[in-house]
Amino acid sequence: MQNVSAPGEILDFWFSPEVSKRWFDSTPEFDQGLRQDYEDLWQRARRGELDHWRQSADGCLALVIVLDQFPLNMFRGRARGFATEAQSREVARGALARGFDRELPVERQAFLYMPFMHSEDSADQELSVELFAQPGLEKSYRFAKHHRDIVARFGRFPHRNTVLGRESTAEEIEYLNSKQAFTG
Repeated sequence: MQNVSAPGEILDFWFSPEVSKRWFDSTPEFDQGLRQDYEDLWQRARRGELDHWRQSADGCLALVIVLDQFPLNMFRGRARGFATEAQSREVARGALARGFDRELPVERQAFLYMPFMHSEDSADQELSVELFAQPGLEKSYRFAKHHRDIVARFGRFPHRNTVLGRESTAEEIEYLNSKQAFTG
């Protein structure tokens, strides 16, 4: 495991040129390496042992990345990948309340806002669209609206049904088999 002692180490890793190439185009090797190096840190964050990181903008962002982004990669295709989504939203909400998002460069704000885009709650989805409508986040804004529209239509993300043990409706199955389907 990486011996991470500060949020800056997570941010240096996540925003490095080699890792940023994998944000939305991961490989099994990257996912495995992330799990090997950071699963223990994710467990600590899950237990609340890194809550002291919430006292700064960089700390909140690092904690959101550990709770929201890391598990999606580390546990790809498994329910565990969504286990700390609610915690990541709680951290992001706290950061917004304290204005920490305004302290971050725009390219980093997107990752602070991402937990709302990942939520299956319609109010979170509306907040996501509002946040991503800000200047500099245009590329993510399109995805925020897309995510919101899926949740508005189905009340959830149908592509998660199998891994979360949920039964898909006929409409969801039709959607998932279409060319318009979002598969995560």
